[in-house]
Amino acid sequence: MAAILLSLTIAIPWLGGLVVWLAGNGHPNFKHYAAVAFALLAGGAGVALIPYSTSQVAISIPVGGVFGNFTFIADGLGVFLTVVATVVGSLAVIFSVDYMRGEEQLGRYYAMVLFFIGGMSGLVLTSNLLLVFLFWEITALCSYALISFHNDDPKAVAGGIKALIITQLGGIGLLAGALLLYSATGSVDFNALIANPSLMPGNLLAIMAFGFLVAAAAKSAQFPFQTWLPDAMEAPTPISALIHAATMVNAGVYLMARFYPAFKGVPGWTMAVLLVGLITALMAAVMALVSNDLKRVLAYSTVSQLGYMFYAIGAGGIYASQFHLFSHSIFKALLFLGAGAVIHSVGTRDMREMGGLGKQMPLVRAVFIIGGLALAGIPILNGFWSKEMILEAGLKGAPMWTYVLMLIGAGITALYTFRCIWMVFYGEPHSEKHVHDAGPAMKVALIPLAFATLTSWLLAGPFGKLLGPNTLPSHGIEITSLGEVVHEVLSVPTLVALVVIALGLAAWWWREKLSGLSNALQGIGRAAANSFGFEAINHGIVKGTQDSAEALRVTQTGLLNWNIFGIVAGLVLVLAIVIFGG
Repeated sequence: MAAILLSLTIAIPWLGGLVVWLAGNGHPNFKHYAAVAFALLAGGAGVALIPYSTSQVAISIPVGGVFGNFTFIADGLGVFLTVVATVVGSLAVIFSVDYMRGEEQLGRYYAMVLFFIGGMSGLVLTSNLLLVFLFWEITALCSYALISFHNDDPKAVAGGIKALIITQLGGIGLLAGALLLYSATGSVDFNALIANPSLMPGNLLAIMAFGFLVAAAAKSAQFPFQTWLPDAMEAPTPISALIHAATMVNAGVYLMARFYPAFKGVPGWTMAVLLVGLITALMAAVMALVSNDLKRVLAYSTVSQLGYMFYAIGAGGIYASQFHLFSHSIFKALLFLGAGAVIHSVGTRDMREMGGLGKQMPLVRAVFIIGGLALAGIPILNGFWSKEMILEAGLKGAPMWTYVLMLIGAGITALYTFRCIWMVFYGEPHSEKHVHDAGPAMKVALIPLAFATLTSWLLAGPFGKLLGPNTLPSHGIEITSLGEVVHEVLSVPTLVALVVIALGLAAWWWREKLSGLSNALQGIGRAAANSFGFEAINHGIVKGTQDSAEALRVTQTGLLNWNIFGIVAGLVLVLAIVIFGG
């Protein structure tokens, strides 16, 4: 049964993508509802897979050669992320029925969304590292196509190209790791390595570990690659929710958590992961604080919260990182879809042109506040429990100074969250735009997410069992009950964290009294508005890649004889490497 359900979580959305792609230019209602149907079926298959979670191979397809066997395993980590991708993805598709109504090229839109969902499921369910790389690239392609969906908008096209190029840097690290694994063990199945890291020589394991860190940082928009994700906001807002909450950026966190047992013994690796998360969490929080674009605030928030997850992994808190990923996928999808409802209504992303929208959009205001309070870490919402577990993990497994900085980051998170909610829904209206509340399909997506934000922390015990020794024997996760989580969180450090969060909320409330302090920090604010200079670095990477590609165009002459010569020369070179390289 596990094999069937596992296959369906990948095959159903891909089949749906083909159906809506081939439906032609007409029939918009058919495309809307066909996409919803296939997405819901995929979500159902993902949820149904939970009871069949196991560390045993569910599907093995002999291929031979360097590819070995195409193996798929429905273990706890893979099943959990599959449920996130398919369920949150299906809600994004439902939301799209209202959001994308009247748009052209719906077939292309829904096809890429469904391919995206299926690709993410495949990425986390396979144990073949070359297949991981294949699915990794599929998600990159889908994200590029969806970010630049409005291909007549230069900003959207530039954002898509930037995301594709930056994340491809990570793809190089992942592919190099796969080839190193094969060269050392003769297999690309990574489960044996996770169970026994000594299968690889220490130097090769170190190269693989840091190569995977680069891959994960690029994919999850971590330092120093953090600037591509805000530019991805040119995508339709349901895609922003899909990328930020359900698919793309979770892949990097997954990669670090999956290989933690294999890499934790590599000198300096855990500290490097911890520092990447710490730097990213603080930088992105400050950038969110100075941004006036609603979607960019949420984008910087995503980057910051992913930084918390990296920090937890570096501190050894695998359960905490994944539980926060679970919580974040819910409340961030809620926030992005709520923002989508606002933008769809008022026609702008600039929070300075909003204000007072809560009276005209009471439902959206209510669900957005629920999501915002979870993001800020206010009890008893899901973000409170998972974020406090990360801080507890840092207190136990990381230097004290890093814990203090992460506490400061929690206070900044509360500050920019309160600022965002106030500027959008409260105060005096700054324009006389016609405003309407969320449509029926939007409400169908928003209400379950709001309910889950309030209650999903109650699943802490079953979540721990899902990631326990029966499905992840090498990770050492032994959380088995909600009581254990509550006991761990309700402690003196949590009270300290809540005081810091309260100070962050108070800082916005007393912003006029603190104007002297804010004036003194204007230099930091200007630096944050310019991405602390990293935008220039990433722009240089993108421009260098594009210039190199332009230079290589001279090799594409269109002459058949020249192309044949290139193919034969490449074949000879590869054969020579294989023969003389042993």
